[in-house]
Amino acid sequence: MTAGAANGERQALSGRDFISTADWSVGEIGVALDVAHELKRAFASGAPHRLLVDKTLFMIFLDLSTRTRNAFEAGMTQLGGHAHFVDANTSQIAHGESSHDMGIILSSYGHGIAIRHDKVPGEGNSYIRAVAASASAPVINLQCDEDHPTQQMADLMTIEEVFGTRDLSGMKVCVSWAYAPSYAKPMSVPQGLALLLPRFGAEVVIARPPEYSLMAHVMERARKLAGQGGGRITEVDDMDEGFKGAEVVYPKSWGAEPLFSREEEALALNARYKDWICDERRMSLAGSDALYMHCLPADRGFEVTDEVIDGAHSVVFRQAANRLHTGKALMALTMGGFAAPGAAADG
Repeated sequence: MTAGAANGERQALSGRDFISTADWSVGEIGVALDVAHELKRAFASGAPHRLLVDKTLFMIFLDLSTRTRNAFEAGMTQLGGHAHFVDANTSQIAHGESSHDMGIILSSYGHGIAIRHDKVPGEGNSYIRAVAASASAPVINLQCDEDHPTQQMADLMTIEEVFGTRDLSGMKVCVSWAYAPSYAKPMSVPQGLALLLPRFGAEVVIARPPEYSLMAHVMERARKLAGQGGGRITEVDDMDEGFKGAEVVYPKSWGAEPLFSREEEALALNARYKDWICDERRMSLAGSDALYMHCLPADRGFEVTDEVIDGAHSVVFRQAANRLHTGKALMALTMGGFAAPGAAADG
């Protein structure tokens, strides 16, 4: 591909929303990954990459965050712009200000909006898309009830770095439920992995107890995309079976959809499956060079043992580091960082 063609592909993503990886083509996701690799090299060498000078990103959080907030705040600074943190509980969102009004107003103040709204099934994705429908600036999903696309981009980048290829054809990836005593965690990460990895050829096996099915409409979309991308999605109810022969394992907890508003019942159900833990015995069932992955924070001693998360198979801190680079790539692309000289960014 010529430099001109590559620049054209990047410029074409200016003004685009990034609400689900499923909304972008495989080629467009590849463009974002290529930019992420370039920006990672620039960061490592200390080379300036101020692609968004004087631009502003508004980040609305309706849930807690460590990696996502800091990756995007630091990333926006490194790109030459500024990220505003908006706590929904201390803004008029808490008093019921509409998504319609938020989209219009914040996009009139700056150049991008990013939102985390992941606590309640059926709400987050709809809210983010409603803001995007009214906004004149691009909207990035920082995690909703259906998908965590910025995390999954970092996951794919990490797999690509370790295995040296973006073609995951025939690769078995086990996305497994795991026990956690803390709270009913969103379903967005396992769903996001199902939406993304099979499009690059992966054989995704979802291992879960019977009660922890994922959202039917999301999985229907994931299976359709898997078929188009040459991958496959299967489900099993045994963690050991899921791990057997896997080249990547991604065990984490998520909540049972009907119980998200009934915390005590949700945690009581979790406690029935305390043996669903990623330990050295289970890692021995996977491939000898299998990767252990997790979006973090992991419930140590429950979802995973210290021996595994701190061991040779673990790439969790590499994943976390890649949140910075994929986040910067998405901001630079959607907020006009590659616009032609003298041209105004879309949106």
